Amino acid sequence: MTVTPPPPDGGPTPATRATPAVRADRAAAQARAFDLIGAHYDEVFPHKEGQREAGDWLAARLRPGAPVLDVGCGTGRPTARQLTDAGLRVTGIDISERMLELAREAVPEATFHRADVTDLDGSWGPYAGAVAFFSLLMLPRAEVAATLRLLHALLEPGGHLALAMVEADLDDVELSFLGTPVRLTGYPRADLRAVVEDAGFEVLEVRDHTYAPASTEADPETQLFVYARRG
Repeated sequence: MTVTPPPPDGGPTPATRATPAVRADRAAAQARAFDLIGAHYDEVFPHKEGQREAGDWLAARLRPGAPVLDVGCGTGRPTARQLTDAGLRVTGIDISERMLELAREAVPEATFHRADVTDLDGSWGPYAGAVAFFSLLMLPRAEVAATLRLLHALLEPGGHLALAMVEADLDDVELSFLGTPVRLTGYPRADLRAVVEDAGFEVLEVRDHTYAPASTEADPETQLFVYARRG
């Protein structure tokens, strides 16, 4: 990833949300990209130690049978599988129909919907927990902030969120990901913490994990895992 300098004040750059039509077009393009990537994603990113650790953290804080929202569930592995095996009731959403097909095969006990997280409303939830592992990085920063506020609203009081992003100072930059053009967003560590707190969450911890993919198609990256709670 190309890392750009931080804003002069060291904080996130203010941004305005796009119109619904622009957001829909962008989501459709991202969905097409991940329809093409499909199962190849798990081949390049097979281990996901930090993601599994974050899933364990969430599961340890939830009651048996608690409802959990998996935002950008991808293939369902490892997270939907992991949380279902932990006795939780998982609802996964993704914009890629191919990813959803793979998730339904991998975790038939869970429920999956084709949905864009930016379109969710109060009819979803409440959830005891939510995970968003590398899914919000597909959104511009203005949408990340709005989505975090939405997830806060969808959680029960005291509900927990586990979030993962890649550490980089990027806002909606087109890059090649596994040979497919996608638009990606990242945050420096302090800025990511700030945007989560601004959405109303209490940030309990931020952990970093250096990840080396199993293929030269993707570069090593620093992954940031935010553990948070709705007050």
